Amino acid sequence: MKHVIALDVGGTGMKAALVGADGALLHEARQATGRERGADAVVESILTFAADLRAYGEEHFGESAVAAGIVVPGIVDAAHGVAVYAANLGWRDVPLRRLLGERLGDVPVALGHDVRTGGLAEGRIGAGKGADRFLFVPLGTGIAGAIGIGDTIEEGAHGYAGEIGHVVVRPDGPDCACGQRGCLETLASASAVSRAWAAASGDPEADAADCAKAVESGDPKAVAVWLDAVDALSAGLVTALTLLDPRTIIIGGGLAEAGETLFTPLRAAVEERVSFQKLPHIVPAALGDTAGCLGAGLLAWDLLSTEVSA
Repeated sequence: MKHVIALDVGGTGMKAALVGADGALLHEARQATGRERGADAVVESILTFAADLRAYGEEHFGESAVAAGIVVPGIVDAAHGVAVYAANLGWRDVPLRRLLGERLGDVPVALGHDVRTGGLAEGRIGAGKGADRFLFVPLGTGIAGAIGIGDTIEEGAHGYAGEIGHVVVRPDGPDCACGQRGCLETLASASAVSRAWAAASGDPEADAADCAKAVESGDPKAVAVWLDAVDALSAGLVTALTLLDPRTIIIGGGLAEAGETLFTPLRAAVEERVSFQKLPHIVPAALGDTAGCLGAGLLAWDLLSTEVSA
């Protein structure tokens, strides 16, 4: 059975799959990234994991994978197949496409950015299916974004498009690691809500999920923390929709797991802020933490289609 290898490399774990031509997940696997062992060891783990997947496909489906797709965090030069930089993995200028191709017997390999590729999957087969313009915004440790146009993701001239987490929404806000103050991700990411709720509740172990539960039970301190984050998020989203005019905004990541506890006040806050802009549909992501892996599979099949058409 014809299939491709899909790898989604994260800061702590790797998700992988063998993906059929129809997008079906034929086999799934996970393992730790092992970043504490250093960048070289992480790269070797990726290559070994991919080789194991190739062997599984040969044994169970009667043939080797015809291509591979891999997505990683940080700065990615997809055109040249280089993982330029990832702070949480400690690497610089890793020629992942070449290394992976060599380890897999010279099959074609596509390299992509994790959030943009997750957005690609959400746009084609997830919550954005059928939307000609969408913005995918995962709310996790930080906040990133992917701009969907038709069947593709806009990368920008230098590969930095979609970094909505570093839109300044409160100039007098907290310092951000990027060097600015009041960036969206310092106020509305899951980690930002966790910090704010830990301080407000007096429990250093409290996190964003705990805050959401307290909001649902009517705790006024939790409601104040939550609505402050929602207000910041709505400011960032209205800036984005003013520039991009998306038909759909897809919210993913850990904070989106709060469901309508997040989406009801967020839709209201965005509606209150807009003036001439058209309100987009604001919907939860559909693919969860499999989006990056599914997107990596799409990259691999797209690569094959390109080679055939060329």
